[in-house]
Amino acid sequence: MQSESTSEDPIVAAFAAGKLLVYPTEAVMGIGCDPDNKAAVDALLALKNRPAEKGMILIADTYSRLLPYVNDNAVRLDKRTEIFSSWPGPVTWLLPKSSSAPAWITGEHDTIAVRVTDHPVVRELCEKLGKPLVSTSANPSGEAPAKDIAQARQYFGNNVTYVEGSVGGHNRPSTIRDGQTGHVIRD
Repeated sequence: MQSESTSEDPIVAAFAAGKLLVYPTEAVMGIGCDPDNKAAVDALLALKNRPAEKGMILIADTYSRLLPYVNDNAVRLDKRTEIFSSWPGPVTWLLPKSSSAPAWITGEHDTIAVRVTDHPVVRELCEKLGKPLVSTSANPSGEAPAKDIAQARQYFGNNVTYVEGSVGGHNRPSTIRDGQTGHVIRD
């Protein structure tokens, strides 16, 4: 019999096994996986019918969890206050990618899209996993993003692992901003 300390959380086990997770974010259900698992990212891209060149967003509970993927030394000093004061929250920033950021995450870009979320379910998830998550809206390309698990199930059935919780109070997916210029890419 396993003791409580050695029994594995099914969400952590699914993540470690390269499974896709569907979870609530600030405005919609997100779907994601381990950013360092190329097979999992490829499965996510295939399931969503999304081109790899577009790149993916990483979401985390803290900026420090994103540091392996971001070239922090290249983040402009005059933009740091604007970037860090927007977090935690629904703002994704395009920051310079680190030399070790996987190409399957950054796509054809010299930057990486990152967000420090204020959603309690995602924050707890990242803390449990000890990593950021790939995060994209839970929907096949061209369909409306799922707003709850029931809608996500209609899209993905039993092909993913579902994390219980409700979406936050925001009406739209995160704003995306350029970390070099501050310009809004997606509002």
